[in-house]
Amino acid sequence: MISSRKHGSLYKLTESFHSAMDKDQVLAELINALQSMYGAFLFYLFLSHDNDSRLKLPTKDLYFDEQGSADTAMEAFLTGAIRMDRSQPDKVHVYVPLKGRQGVYGVLEVIADKNHPIKESEIEFIMMLANAAGNAMENAQLYQQSRKLIDDLRLINETSHQLNKNLPLKDTMKFLAERVIHSFNAREAGFYYRNSSGTDQLLPGSTGFFITPEADSYLSFVLSKIENEREGIFIGNLPAQGFSNGIYQCLMAVPMMENGQLRGYAIALHEKPYHFTFETFKLLQSLIHHSTLALSNSMLREELEALVKTDNLTKLYSRNYLNERIRHSMNEDRHGVFILIDIDNFKNINDTYGHQIGDDVLIQVGNIIKSSIREKDVGARWGGEELAIYLPQADPEIGICVAHRVLERVRSTTSPRVTISCGVSAWEAEEDDTPKMLFLRADRALYQAKSNGKNQVIVQNRIAK
Repeated sequence: MISSRKHGSLYKLTESFHSAMDKDQVLAELINALQSMYGAFLFYLFLSHDNDSRLKLPTKDLYFDEQGSADTAMEAFLTGAIRMDRSQPDKVHVYVPLKGRQGVYGVLEVIADKNHPIKESEIEFIMMLANAAGNAMENAQLYQQSRKLIDDLRLINETSHQLNKNLPLKDTMKFLAERVIHSFNAREAGFYYRNSSGTDQLLPGSTGFFITPEADSYLSFVLSKIENEREGIFIGNLPAQGFSNGIYQCLMAVPMMENGQLRGYAIALHEKPYHFTFETFKLLQSLIHHSTLALSNSMLREELEALVKTDNLTKLYSRNYLNERIRHSMNEDRHGVFILIDIDNFKNINDTYGHQIGDDVLIQVGNIIKSSIREKDVGARWGGEELAIYLPQADPEIGICVAHRVLERVRSTTSPRVTISCGVSAWEAEEDDTPKMLFLRADRALYQAKSNGKNQVIVQNRIAK
């Protein structure tokens, strides 16, 4: 018979359990209450091996292959009924399942010795307390699962919304990489996209590991599996799978599929085995699935933009793009330099070697220009055999140096050997200037360079020695 005092304690504890909404907190309150009420007994919690309690609780693991005392605990867990073990002459072990409406979430072990035998009324009360804790654990678990589901849906929704903003690819991929690293606690995250030529291109936002030689073995491993199976890869312990080529032991990889075609893949790595869970893997699959179409559209848009602003032969920028950049620079910067370049005697190259060799010479000069300027500078094809360079935020002396550098490299490295003539013009914010006037001054300087014997640099109306 349970006393009214214990009924009151049970009511208060049940209320406390259900207000916790945290499984660990429920278990901690259960153990503290039992130890306070039954100081002569020992209490342990049998929990599944994947329990990740943050609190210091007297726990033991439940294993299906465990020998000894855990057999009776496992029986209580599987049947949901109390079990007792009296095999030891001086002790009795009582195993009480922590049971909710939908399942059993653990087993409470009570150990009593012969000096303090456990009574039936005490077992009955402990069972009622364990049932209250089991129901509270179930509610807490359902609450945590619902919160996680909401967080997962929010992650997918926010990511899809961001990807559909038509942002530059660099910003889009930086956002996606940050999401993967933060949400999955990944150590490394890499994104690859298969371009129209069939080459796997590392996308911006990927962590630095993927540009190192150490990443090659992981990529080969992932790519061979994805290309053969067209499915995601989830490996909790890479060395156990025969892969021991690096420090990372846990891997997730998800293909980017579009209309049945492999468009790319995403990889997440961690050095700790079994760091990622299967739920994490399923979320990554969902995230990449929802992102693939937006990412493909973003890549296609960038490719189209590149075609519009790039000369197909030299891969330098187009004249229209150069004009836009100069107009923007004149509105935002304080000064800049424009270099107009003409390949000397280009008609003779075409007449002597043919137009294919002439195209090759244009490509050679274009490559020299690209390798001679900064990332923020603009190398462009002006038209025919005329090329151009724009140097934002540069003064005339810098422009002269760049022009001479290109002239010397063209003269010494092209095959068949050609030379160029350069006209250089500059603008200052304090002067009333326009792109058209800037071009006109460079054109006049180029004409003077050609008239003076070619293979030289002229700065506006004066020769640069």
